[in-house]
Formats: sequence, C-alpha cells, structure tokens
Amino acid sequence: MHKITLIPGDGIGPSVVEAAVHVLEASGQKFAWDEQLAGEIALRKRGSQIPEEAMESIRKNRLVLKGPLTTPVGGGFRSVNVQLRQEFKLYANVRPAVTFEGLKTRFENVDIVLIRENTEGLYSGIEHNIDVEGETIAAESIALITRKGSENVCRYAFEYARKHGRKKVTAVHKANILKCTTGMFLAIAREMAKEYPEIEFNDRIIDACAMRLVMDPEDFDVIVTTNLFGDILSDLTAGLVGGLGLTPGANIGDDAAIFEAVHGSAPDIAGKNIANPTAVIMAGVMMLDHLGEHEAARTIDRAVRSVIAEGKCVTPDLNPDAKCGTREMTAEIIARLGQV
Repeated sequence: MHKITLIPGDGIGPSVVEAAVHVLEASGQKFAWDEQLAGEIALRKRGSQIPEEAMESIRKNRLVLKGPLTTPVGGGFRSVNVQLRQEFKLYANVRPAVTFEGLKTRFENVDIVLIRENTEGLYSGIEHNIDVEGETIAAESIALITRKGSENVCRYAFEYARKHGRKKVTAVHKANILKCTTGMFLAIAREMAKEYPEIEFNDRIIDACAMRLVMDPEDFDVIVTTNLFGDILSDLTAGLVGGLGLTPGANIGDDAAIFEAVHGSAPDIAGKNIANPTAVIMAGVMMLDHLGEHEAARTIDRAVRSVIAEGKCVTPDLNPDAKCGTREMTAEIIARLGQV
C-alpha cells in the first residue's frame, strides 16, 4: 500500500483531486491517503498557508499528490509551491507536454519533457527595495545559481533521458549576457553531457529556443534549464498541446516528490462540475511511474487519451458540445480502464 499525502488545494482543486483519487484507486493500486490543508483554505481555517501538520505529513510520507493552491494577493505572502520546493529540496521540476489525439492544436507530434531547476535563480527570494528619504527608488533581486543546484538538475535531465529512452537533451540559457549565472549552468551541462555519449546534446539561447518551440517543436526532446526560464517555457510547451488543463507536473528531490496540477485554482468555476481533471490525473500517472507501478500508469494514460480522442464525454474546455462535466468525464475514464 502506498502512503500519500493528499492536498486538495483551493478553488477547483478538491473536485479535480477527487477525480484523480477515484481514477487511481480504480486502477487496482492501494493507497493510504493522508488528506491535509494548504493554501488559501488553510490560511482561513488554520491561520497558516502550510500548517505544521501538513508539513509533518509530507516529512513522513515523502510523496504528495496536490491540487492547485492560491497565494493571497498582498500582505507579503510567499508562494506555497516555492516554499515546499525549497523546504524539501525538490530540485527538479518535470513537465511533460505530449500531443493528445483528437484535440485541434497547431502541431500533431509534440513530445517534450521540460526539466527545470526548481529552487534557485530569481525565485530564491533574495530581494529588497532601495529607499532614499522614505521613497523606493529601485528594487533589486539576486539570481542565486549554485554549482550544486545546476549539477543536480542537469544530472537528473540526462538520467531521465537515459531511463526513458530519450535521444536528445537541450540546455537552455542566456550565457551570452548572463555570463556568470547561466554561463556556469551551461558549462556544467556541457561537461556532464560527456558522461552520456549515447545522448545527443545541444544548447540554445532562451529567446531563440522560444522561437524554435513555436516554429518546430519536434526539434526538441528533453529540455533542461534554469528556474525562471523553465517556468516560462513550461507554460509555452503546455500551450503547444492544448493548455495547462492537460499538463501535469512533478517536483522531484532525493528524498521527496510532489505531483501536481500546474494550472491555477480557477475559483470562478469551483463547484460547477466543469473543471477539466486531466492534469491532476496525469500527475497521478507520473506518481505511479515514480513508484514503479508502470503497468497501472500506462493503463490510466491510455484510458485518458482514449476518452479525449473520442471527445464525447469530456469537459467543456475540450468539447463545448459534449454536455459532460468533471464527474462524468472521470466516470468515463474509469470505465475505459482495462478496455484500451
């Protein structure tokens, strides 16, 4: 039995996480779910965005399935996601973007895994205002990139490529301008590539990479990059396959892992039975692979893709004419398990 910390999250989170739980359990795997609050709802009910009982659950289980969280605007609140990544040293953010048959998108054969350094860079939280005579005249942020952090994520990218039969790793940087920070990242990636001679390696400057992704995404296989660049490019690659509602994410460290929907909490549609559960279900697929339950993972993946390809019982964002909602799409996915 797999012991998992379950964080439903805010807005549509509880409904899409419930959908994922139903699908995961229908696959035949056994789970012991430890449900915990985090985000805006936790702030209201417990006075903290990440209550200590939630942190203790994660420390004990080391595996989390998480819905979207809302960070309150103003008041100096830090992102819960960033805090969790830094607290548990989840140095690799993994975001696959794979074309779904049956959806009308610009490209038909996208299959990209973006691996982003997850704890450093401009998201380190090292920033301050510069005040003169009581007036803020400037603000400064420090992009902290360490050798260890860069080595961790680059090693993870090459090992991921080797384990999953991927052919190429592309390091994305801005070393022509940011010579110390992303320059070091690029140098580490180039040196590490020598240890994986069977994997093709190249590098691209961030702006040129963004252009190539929207012109010829089939040119990319595994992308590894720094925190800010990866945050932007992972949303771009999600857009290539239909959007964030279809795209899962994993935050991986040596001792813990968090699997999540990467879309927002969408409070405007909460409780309306129209939220697309695909992203968090596919995050569950990634979690099963992480646990070594590959057969169950493939079974769910095939069922989700079959339902979306048919397009008859999907949420309105996928087909406005389908007349189905979150619960109905979830039931249809469960009905397909074992049939595809």
